[in-house]
Amino acid sequence: MWEPTQRYPDPAVRSLTPAFHALHLPLAAVERIATGSRWAEGPVWFGDGRYLLWSDIPNDRIMRWDEATGQVGVFRGPSNNANGNTRDRQGRLITCEHGGRRVTRTEYDGRITVLADSYAGKRLNSPNDVVVKSDGSIWFTDPPFGIVGYYQGEKAEQELPANVYRLDPDSGRLDVVADDVNGPNGLAFSPDETRLYVIESRARPRTIRVFDVAAGGAGQALLSNSRVLVDAGPGTPDGFRVDIHGNLWCGWGMGTPELDGVRVFTPEGEAIGHIELPERCANLCFGGKHRNRLFMASCTSIYSLYVNTQGVPGG
Repeated sequence: MWEPTQRYPDPAVRSLTPAFHALHLPLAAVERIATGSRWAEGPVWFGDGRYLLWSDIPNDRIMRWDEATGQVGVFRGPSNNANGNTRDRQGRLITCEHGGRRVTRTEYDGRITVLADSYAGKRLNSPNDVVVKSDGSIWFTDPPFGIVGYYQGEKAEQELPANVYRLDPDSGRLDVVADDVNGPNGLAFSPDETRLYVIESRARPRTIRVFDVAAGGAGQALLSNSRVLVDAGPGTPDGFRVDIHGNLWCGWGMGTPELDGVRVFTPEGEAIGHIELPERCANLCFGGKHRNRLFMASCTSIYSLYVNTQGVPGG
């Protein structure tokens, strides 16, 4: 049974190199703020309401934790086996749904708008994770993980390759921006949006790939110079977010307990820190009043830790 530390600094927060010291708050410890999920994913912070949402995929629901009261409840159920979540630049919830094989937007009044569910006349696979660029474009990954069985969605035939897509906010046009990532999973932009990072979760070992982002014609964006930034070795990167200094905070784990948690990398791909958790971390986000509280969705539970940096806006 996991118990929070009674001492500072928290021994679960480890520097792998001196570069992590500046990001670590010695008087902050890992907290467990919610439990009872079957597979927690896709956390997203709503600062205007002071609450966190996350997906509990096999239980077919989106959960909510209120910062002011600490109460946990169901935000939406059923959720079409929702997975990744984020907010657009107008503050609306953007969700990847395995069950619906689609990306949706929750309007201010609670109505759900389908943004994408097909490409070239074929159904999407099972949109997994999503980010919104400052120009309002929506970028998401579409591996088949939610259609291989009945645990995280509905078993179905794969109609499209596992691509990374960009949805234009004005025209609604959907474009493939990367088709060479083996099992695209989590994704995030660098602070200046000149790089896109994508987890390659079907490579062995898993990798974090990086692309250069350049403005393209007709409001599109082009990716180039695809390369491996991080060879994960025995680790299992999944979802991740980027801080204002460009560091990657990656959900990590699988294999042995000492790998479970969050692994932190510099923009150059050097591992500098690790947050040990009792469960594999699938995804995370920054939140709190100053975007300096890390919320970590880890199998059955949600953990949090205050850090000495901030998440980039839109992440």
